[in-house]
Amino acid sequence: MINRHTAFFKALNLAIDYLILNISMISVYLIEERYTIYWNTNRKYLPIVLVFNLIWLLSANISGLYEQVLNKDSIKTYRVVIRTYILFVSLICFTILILIGTEAYFITRQYLFYSLALFGFLLGLWKLIFLTIRRGERTTLMDTREVIIVGWGRIGSDLYNFFDENPDQGYKVIGFFDDNPQVVSNGHMYLGDTANCIDYVLTNKVDEIFCTLPVSDSKKIQRLMVDADKNLIRFKYVPEYFDYAKKPTVVQSFGHIPVISVRTEPLENLLNRSIKRGFDIAFSLFIIIFVFSWLFPILALLIKLESKGPVFFMQLRSGRDNNPFNCYKLRTMYVNNDADHKQATRDDRRITRIGAFLRRTSLDELPQFFNVLRGNMSVVGPRPHMLKHTTQYSALIDQFMVRHFLKPGITGWAQIHGLRGETRTVEAMLDRVEADVWYLENWSFLLDLKIIFLTLRNTIKGDSNAF
Repeated sequence: MINRHTAFFKALNLAIDYLILNISMISVYLIEERYTIYWNTNRKYLPIVLVFNLIWLLSANISGLYEQVLNKDSIKTYRVVIRTYILFVSLICFTILILIGTEAYFITRQYLFYSLALFGFLLGLWKLIFLTIRRGERTTLMDTREVIIVGWGRIGSDLYNFFDENPDQGYKVIGFFDDNPQVVSNGHMYLGDTANCIDYVLTNKVDEIFCTLPVSDSKKIQRLMVDADKNLIRFKYVPEYFDYAKKPTVVQSFGHIPVISVRTEPLENLLNRSIKRGFDIAFSLFIIIFVFSWLFPILALLIKLESKGPVFFMQLRSGRDNNPFNCYKLRTMYVNNDADHKQATRDDRRITRIGAFLRRTSLDELPQFFNVLRGNMSVVGPRPHMLKHTTQYSALIDQFMVRHFLKPGITGWAQIHGLRGETRTVEAMLDRVEADVWYLENWSFLLDLKIIFLTLRNTIKGDSNAF
């Protein structure tokens, strides 16, 4: 089936893309410098190789270049390749030409131009070759398997409909086995009772058995499983529990006992938490030292000149595990008694002129990098809510408290999708919660980098919900 091969071809595309990238860099360097060994001993040149490789990985992750490599048609494939390449070139130019400078690595602008041009040409050529190979071997890659389902019922019916509506999964259902033929609505699909299942599979060379019998039929399930093992037949059991989990789940084994987790949590892994925390500290120190240190005195002066009151605004917010913490912000409103229980609204008269600018550009959030250093927050995560709103919405939205498994963030998956600002309806908050839970279940370091990049882009472009 196609998803068995997707991981391999995703890795193949990634590896060859990197091979082409590094060949392009080395080839142009050797041609331009006319050296055969010097590039390998030039310690100032080697970091540029790392920069190119990391930026390509970031660009590919942002554009989704390596997603569905076997499913995307040719036009969509090249559209994503072009988008990734343009983003890659833009980030390279910004990083090398503006932030670092070419002289630091003994490279020239001509080198950048020719290496990027050669990479673009070879990348386009490789994708053409891959699409040609894929087109000729698509039927082989699909590797369709013939299967039977034991047990009609609602679970068996849903499984059959899923395979029927998703042929790209590579399964073709031959029919059903059930001890009660009257329940099988598709009469032509009924193949017999469960006792005849193994004989039919062996005679017709069926590849796999999917068993959807209820737990009450445990003796039948056990018999089928043992017979399938004896005859070298793949046997898969679909538990009744699937009805409670409308999304992918994780199964762990405690001895011989299978335990199903209702959601994946990558940040439960200590290594992942350490990576995220290390990045939080490094990124926060960078912002505080190189941005906050000189920008804060200017903003503090403007805040004090416009209205009386403190420069900082502190408010108790809900943190990880629903533990409250003091969240720091720059004050954007006139001092008022409603700040701790009333959200800011569009054209809110409490907001000062400098405050409107700070909120529109999200500069009022800068002090929260100190929260990140203290460990109350992360750079990326669900936005922290007022304690009142946590109490209010936890009673209205079932999954609301799930977002508190994570540290709150300065920006997040919800924010880059416009789910920020005032929440006038429960549905608006529900959308935000669903985005936060998706982030919890799909976290990766590259996803954090993508969110930070898109946050900066949205800040420059402007966000209609930032007020």
